[in-house]
Amino acid sequence: MRFLLVVYDNDSYIHWFPQGLAYIAAILRKNGIEVEIYNQDLHHYPEEHLTEHLDNNRYDFVSLSFIAGYYQYRKALQISEAINRSKNRPYYIIGGHGPSPEPDFFLRKTGADAAVIGEGEETILELVGAVANRQSLTGIQGIAYRDGDRTVVNERRPLIADIDAIPFPAYDLFPMEHYRLLRMPHASNRDFVMPLLSGRGCPFTCSFCYRLDEGLRKRSNESIIEEIKLLKKDYGISFIAFSDELLMSSISRVQSLCEDFLKAELNIKWDCNGRLNYARPDILKLMKRAGCVFINYGIEAMDDDVLRKMNKALTTEQIIQGIEATLAAGISPGYNIIFGNIGDTPETLEKGVEFLLKYDDGAQMRTIRPVTPYPGAPLYYTAIEQGLLKDCEDFYENKHLNSDLLAINFTELSDEEFHRSLLEANGRLLTNYFQKKNVHFIEQTNNLYLGRDASFRGYRQS
Repeated sequence: MRFLLVVYDNDSYIHWFPQGLAYIAAILRKNGIEVEIYNQDLHHYPEEHLTEHLDNNRYDFVSLSFIAGYYQYRKALQISEAINRSKNRPYYIIGGHGPSPEPDFFLRKTGADAAVIGEGEETILELVGAVANRQSLTGIQGIAYRDGDRTVVNERRPLIADIDAIPFPAYDLFPMEHYRLLRMPHASNRDFVMPLLSGRGCPFTCSFCYRLDEGLRKRSNESIIEEIKLLKKDYGISFIAFSDELLMSSISRVQSLCEDFLKAELNIKWDCNGRLNYARPDILKLMKRAGCVFINYGIEAMDDDVLRKMNKALTTEQIIQGIEATLAAGISPGYNIIFGNIGDTPETLEKGVEFLLKYDDGAQMRTIRPVTPYPGAPLYYTAIEQGLLKDCEDFYENKHLNSDLLAINFTELSDEEFHRSLLEANGRLLTNYFQKKNVHFIEQTNNLYLGRDASFRGYRQS
């Protein structure tokens, strides 16, 4: 059997490594299925190229995985049209965070034959086996499929308990020379970067966050270190971007992982997603020693009432203490703030702006975006209950037109007032960012001409 996995082009110069598809590729290949990767992302192929590729090559299956988002939705429709036009159209499977919460909608829109809901490693094998042997799909957990004009949604599949048993992503099937050029905060020009999952899931339940699977499943330290060593040896990776929702899931977890990193003498830089209630000075110093250079924090708001209403399980006092401790440890913090949650006002927005201006270390450009109630998130169902949204089709076709524009207005502001508030807020943040960059370049210029700095390599910005 031949299986084609399509990596879509998201219009980036350097794309994020497609981890989900790489895991699926690994499990398919381990079970004797021939796997090929179609890298639209690397080559920026037009959709017509995919149709020609399918016309000229025979595959038994083709699959597209995509996240929720206005761009990804439109792209999925275009790629699906290209697949469906093929004279040799294979059995078409979709998956990922995009279609999983609303598989009926996406099957109808894309014309795909089946959708994998949630975690896919076990499900894809059972689905492929049933289709290849012309067996019924009725009893396969974790899928939805088309049966004539109707969509059948089967019951969910239990989560994989031992995620250490899942094979490492099939890195060798992908153009790693391209993906390792990804840039992260504090990655030098000589660093090669690669994302890596240390676990799946998150123990928290923020209202705006789409999470299909409950709880957190952590990989063992030994498995993580083994994969890092493989990436260093085979691809020269020197910077790991931990891409799971929350590496800092507990004090004990972070402490154990960092201590084992030091014992293994990995000598790598890394970043991760963190929680500010775990950002203790002693833990942050240990993370710094173990190679951590950047922690991306989900702050979301700088108002305690708004934080409570989004079920953030965090206070502004914890946020400030954690950020100050992170900076003191010599680690750059990433600041994520969104506006438009239930309870947000111009005053709460101003608190966020003032916070970002006060604690900005210049490591990243930071702006404030509107909250978006993606299908599957509690806030999505709140929008439907309040009559602000009809259904998934209303969301993707009418409301969610761009991630930086308002989709659903949960505030007392008019839509125009809302956008004007963000215009003023982000104008100040962008001015601050470029003023700091200007100071940096002026300092470089002074060092060059007055200090005769022979190490100067030109005015560069990465």
